[in-house]
Amino acid sequence: MILIVIGYICEVTRDYIMNKVLFIFIILVGVLISSCVPHKKIVYLQNKSAATDSIQMVKESPKPYRVQINDILNIRVKALDQKSVSIFNPIGEDVLSASGEERAYFDGFTVDVHGQIRVPALGKISVLGYTTEEIENMLEKKLLEQEFKETANIFVTVKLSGLRYTATGEIGSPGTQVVYQQRMNIYEAIANAGEIPTTGDKTDVQIIRQYPTGQKIHHLDLTDRNVMNSPYYYIQPNDMIYVKPIKQKTWGTGTTGRESLTAIFSVLSVVTTIILLINR
Repeated sequence: MILIVIGYICEVTRDYIMNKVLFIFIILVGVLISSCVPHKKIVYLQNKSAATDSIQMVKESPKPYRVQINDILNIRVKALDQKSVSIFNPIGEDVLSASGEERAYFDGFTVDVHGQIRVPALGKISVLGYTTEEIENMLEKKLLEQEFKETANIFVTVKLSGLRYTATGEIGSPGTQVVYQQRMNIYEAIANAGEIPTTGDKTDVQIIRQYPTGQKIHHLDLTDRNVMNSPYYYIQPNDMIYVKPIKQKTWGTGTTGRESLTAIFSVLSVVTTIILLINR
């Protein structure tokens, strides 16, 4: 009689354990399946607002960039008599592009904390909040008033010494990037920083931008083609681009179907082993 009771208890216990293991297995499978990254969170420029495949165009041109504190301006002055304007141009400027970013830093005009630059013969000039074109006109006017005559044919060019931005978070090559072009959109900036991996959240990319009053955070959904209509589609100097990781990375589960299936088979193998040991 005692042996029968013990056998019954063992059988009930085994069924209980098997049911519990099966329940845990079902939960794990559900979690692993939900851990796959949906296709719609990976693809760029989806047409989320309409059923057509027409390409959305930018409604208006981006506003010109206005100079901020710590920007470095590359100023060049040309005239019929180039020797007369040599004081405004760095020595060996013909090989400036071959000398890299450091040469631009030492030869450029840095905007100080008061929003001013110090130009030879002209002294300190306020440039904070002006566009490069406005600064060109300002310098040309001052040179004609104080140093040269109209017959000198003064020609002034002002450019930013590279478009500098920082990419951080879930991105291929985090760090500071410098590109030598007038403007760059968010897709170009991310491609230049090594692209966003599958574990990065493309639906909420944050741009931390500098303003005279402080910093502001702007959000972009790169999976929606309407992002091209955003006023923050083009990055600006000193922008910081932050890409958050998706939840699947935090869970530590597979982000693709293959990875999830591998995890499921691993769990299934463990559960099967446990059941076989219990049956013994």
